[in-house]
Amino acid sequence: MTQLSRNEHIKADSRFLRGTIAEGLLDQLTGGLSEDDQQLTKFHGIYQQDDRDLRPERAKKRLEKAFSFMARLRVPGGVLTAPQWIAMHDLAATRGNGTLRLTTRQTIQFHGLIKSNLRPAIQAIHAALLDTVAACGDVNRNVIASVVPQLPEAHEAVVALANAISDRLRPRSRAWHDIWIDGTQVAGGEEEDEPIYGRTYLPRKFKIAIAVPPQNDVDAFAHDIGYIAVLEQGRIIGYDVAVGGGMGMTHGEPDTFPRTADVIGFCTADQAVDVAEAIVTIQRDWGDRADRKHARLKYTIERRGLDAFRTELTRRLGWELSAPRAAGFARTGDAAGWQDAPDGTGHYGLFVENGRVAGPLLAALRQVAEQHAGRFIITPNQNLVIADVPPGQRATVEALLAPHATASRLRRNAMACVALPTCGLALAESERYLPELIGALEQVVGRVGLTADDIMIRMTGCPNGCARPYLAEIGLVGTGPGLYNLYLGGAFDGTRLSKLYRRQIGHDAIIAALTPLLSAYAAQRGAGERFSDFVIRTGVVQATPSGNRFHDDLPAELAA
Repeated sequence: MTQLSRNEHIKADSRFLRGTIAEGLLDQLTGGLSEDDQQLTKFHGIYQQDDRDLRPERAKKRLEKAFSFMARLRVPGGVLTAPQWIAMHDLAATRGNGTLRLTTRQTIQFHGLIKSNLRPAIQAIHAALLDTVAACGDVNRNVIASVVPQLPEAHEAVVALANAISDRLRPRSRAWHDIWIDGTQVAGGEEEDEPIYGRTYLPRKFKIAIAVPPQNDVDAFAHDIGYIAVLEQGRIIGYDVAVGGGMGMTHGEPDTFPRTADVIGFCTADQAVDVAEAIVTIQRDWGDRADRKHARLKYTIERRGLDAFRTELTRRLGWELSAPRAAGFARTGDAAGWQDAPDGTGHYGLFVENGRVAGPLLAALRQVAEQHAGRFIITPNQNLVIADVPPGQRATVEALLAPHATASRLRRNAMACVALPTCGLALAESERYLPELIGALEQVVGRVGLTADDIMIRMTGCPNGCARPYLAEIGLVGTGPGLYNLYLGGAFDGTRLSKLYRRQIGHDAIIAALTPLLSAYAAQRGAGERFSDFVIRTGVVQATPSGNRFHDDLPAELAA
């Protein structure tokens, strides 16, 4: 008999995600919650964290860790109204650490919420007609969608689909509302059920993205399900369906690996929600509940086979996906500056370094929100689009944001996860270090004449891959304090994984490794050739054809 992981027992015994969270919030003797409740609060969009910079000093004084909480919104498609942006600004100032963190899941994270502020913060989110339900945990998380407001019909369609999928796959438990909003737990009454998930929910987290070609800003192939829009005359008629993507792995364990999703067929727009539910139920029933390191859909497909998965999907749907339409991509990342829509409105793309909105930028965006009635759209690359700006307001928006809109192309194409000091999984710095590294590399690209080129760099503090580094042209993944594995060769359009190039190197060695490659690229590239394609063509690294080949084809000194 298979022994289930500990998390499976926690979920089964949780009374549909309640545990003893409500009681723990009342315990004033500690700033944290019990270990089991920490697992359950993830389903409520909340992570317990502590300031790791303060750990040594507090340990010396025999003090409890400096606990606080991170809360993450559920914002399908990343769309907020101006009043909602103002409400989130005020919440960060009054209950959090004074910053808003835009994430790769197209949402906002609040950091620095102490336990006594946690329920008031969630109630403020609820008052703004938002929530944190299922933003974390073993469920379908925030559904992301391409940010293309300059294509109004297509953007409306993908945001509507993101909301429809999110609503269908949202947990039905009333635990979030009972604990955080009412502050009471309802006794008796109608028995609860989870018709899609069951009492133990999914074996692991589940992520869905919706892309509008030729823009792959969502990294469609990095997700459990990627919907790739097929357009005719500007209208979406359906979606190619890709399954089995995922970025996480574990250092030193070659049976774990990132994987790009496989396209398995095409569905019409009105079939897409049913397809998502059917795929989720397959993962619910087939996923590995014994080993959480192998519990994602990508490993289910590797273990059971794509043909078996496709057959089971057909059985559960009662119909078969048609042949894929093979929609192609040109690039990942976000456009900067103004994009024009047919109705005369403009959409301003603002680069936000590593998604951290703080200080003067935070204040400027509140001023924009006070004067602008349109939407604030968070992008999957941690940036922001001020959408629906009428011609008469363009100058005002631009003037408010101009002091914050200057960045090199290299910096605009860079992205980092939060990492230290708050992420408990981080092995190395990421958000706090990447700006310094980019500064050093800006000097390199300036010397070799690449300042006008787009080269994608991504960094994470651990191998879980939150900033999707394994799809970057240059990826850096933390292995220990000040040390990173360097990966090269991820496709600029997000369709190919990278390959390990250097193991456990620090700042100076990173610069030394990349400088001759960038110089050679500037001198020897072909017409239109991307940096990632160049390093593969010239044999610097081998191409990675599939996730299960991610650790293959390495030089002997790296293969250990």
